[in-house]
Formats: sequence, C-alpha cells, structure tokens
Amino acid sequence: MRRELLLEKIDELKELMPWYVLEYYQSKLTIPYSFTTLYEYLKEYRRFFEWLINSGVSDANKLADIPLETLEHLSKKDMESFILYLRERTLLNTKNKRQGVSQTTINRTLSALSSLYKYLTEEVENADGEPYFYRNVMKKVSTKKEKETLAARAENIKQKLFLGNETMEFLEYVDCEYEHKLSKRALSSFRKNKERDLAIIALLLASGVRLSEAVNLDLKDVNLNMMIIEVTRKGGKHDSVNVAGFAKPYLENYITIRRGRYKAEKTDLAFFLSEYRGVPNRMDASSIEKMVAKYSQDFKIRVTPHKLRHTLATRLYDATKSQVLVSHQLGHASTQVTDLYTHIVNDEQKNALDKL
Repeated sequence: MRRELLLEKIDELKELMPWYVLEYYQSKLTIPYSFTTLYEYLKEYRRFFEWLINSGVSDANKLADIPLETLEHLSKKDMESFILYLRERTLLNTKNKRQGVSQTTINRTLSALSSLYKYLTEEVENADGEPYFYRNVMKKVSTKKEKETLAARAENIKQKLFLGNETMEFLEYVDCEYEHKLSKRALSSFRKNKERDLAIIALLLASGVRLSEAVNLDLKDVNLNMMIIEVTRKGGKHDSVNVAGFAKPYLENYITIRRGRYKAEKTDLAFFLSEYRGVPNRMDASSIEKMVAKYSQDFKIRVTPHKLRHTLATRLYDATKSQVLVSHQLGHASTQVTDLYTHIVNDEQKNALDKL
C-alpha cells in the first residue's frame, strides 16, 4: 500500500475512534510505531468496538461515543465472549466460508487490545498524574500459541530459504534470465525497475532487515563505503546494520539511476522509490511483498521478504555458529528467537552427512 493511501485509510479510521484511542495513536507516533502497525491496530479496535455495540455490551450509537468507562468495567467474561465471537464468526470478503479466524489472527487482535489497555492503565497521565483507570482486564485473558516444535517449524521454513549458492543464483536469475519470459509490455516495466528491485532483494538477503525497516530507509541512512545502513528497529530503537559485500554492486547500480529514473529531488528522502505520473513516492511494503513473490515464484518457490530475512540468518549462523552474532544482526534482544536457525543448519548438516 502506498504511503499516501495508507495515511488516508488511517485518517478514515481515526474519524471513527473514541478520543482515548486518538490519544493512544498520537502517543505511539512518538515512539515511533510504524504507520503500518498503527493501521493494523486501528482496524482491530474498529472490529472490537463494533462488537461492543452489536453485542449490547455498549449502548453507544457509534464507535466514537463508546465511553472510557466501558473499557474500564469490561469483565473477563466479556473478553472471552469476544474471543468466542472471533472463533465462530464467518469470514467476510472471502470465498472461504469456514467459521472463525485463525489463532494467529486472534493473538494479533489481543495484542492490539493489550497495547491499548496498557496505555490506558499504565502509560497515560490525567490532570493528577494518574492513569485513566487501573483495572486491566487483558491481563486476565490468556492467549493460545500455535503448537509447533522448533524442529517442525525449521522443516517447514527451510524449503522456502535460498541457502548456499541459491542466494546469488536468485539474484542472477532476476538480473539475467527473468526478462526472457516476459511480453513486450511487461518487459518495459521490468527494465524500468530492474536496478531498484535487485537492490531491494540484495539488501534483504545481505542484511536480514525487516520489510518495514527497508521501506523506511532514507538515502542518508545508506553508507556504501562502510556497507552499513541505519534503521529504526521495533520499539523505535536506532541500530546500525552491517550489509554483506555481495549487495554492494546492486545498491550502487540503483543509486546511479535513482534520481533520473524516478524523478527524485533533494526533498525525496526515501531510499527506495516508485514513480507514478512523474511523481516519486516511497515504495510501500505491499509493493515489495508482491515484487519478491513474483520473482521468487518464477525462480523456485513463492516467498515473502521475511523468508529472505530467515535466509540471511540461517547463512550467518552456518558461517559463524554464533547465535549472539545472528541476534545482533537481526536486532533481537535475546538469542531465544535464533534457536530456529540452529535447527535448520543442523538439518542441513545431517543431509550433507547422509550423502557422504
């Protein structure tokens, strides 16, 4: 979704929200939360507030009129009824008529509500320096995590990684072979964005940054002499990220054509640009996801940008056998998250031994 469209949709949702959600939104901008995260949270709040009215928990006529006291006095039973509603509701806007949303979606909804409740009960200050209320019903609601061992997850993921020589083979495929299958019209579009697309893929594979971190990169954040980029991690933390040397020629090629190809002026700060009717814009996350999916599906298997992050992490662990180094590269506070990559590498080693 283009940044301008994303901001429009956020404004539409803000018009529906009660005053305390608008305060929450403003507070999280200072951290900063990404606009994509805030948009997803606002959608969850809309769904929750609509349920409050439709279920009769609130007698407000519209979402903006739901008083703060309704949230303060919600019972654990009320929240469990909402979760049950999520599990049993028929999915809308889809041909799939199965009942309920996935556990992952439910967990995301509860995470958004937990963030709002934490703000209202701990982080905000009224005129007396106190939070709006103290009772946080979300602390009484348990979430169910997907049951999957690390070994099982590793097995599922490793088929979607471009390990070993496949990292460079993927880049070379996009660079040299992909265009041979295209129509004249598709070829024109591909050639216009070829250097940019290769730079994005190379950066993701060479640094392991999150999609949002790549999207929010500005030109000033990229230092090709040192092969370091400056990113804003989750929670608003600034970090310097090393980039593997194989990405340098792709990034240099893109920088060479960036200004002329995308009509970029000095005021266009974004590193990765798109251009529509002569106007440059920051490339959005949705466009990058579609681009990576298109090339990867044609090369081997359809993957997301996050799988390219997993690819870098697995390759780095394979080379260093250090979970600490991998954690630092990915911007994780602990090594617990990197346990996954040890399983993937161990499986690869076992497969190699079996071939001896």
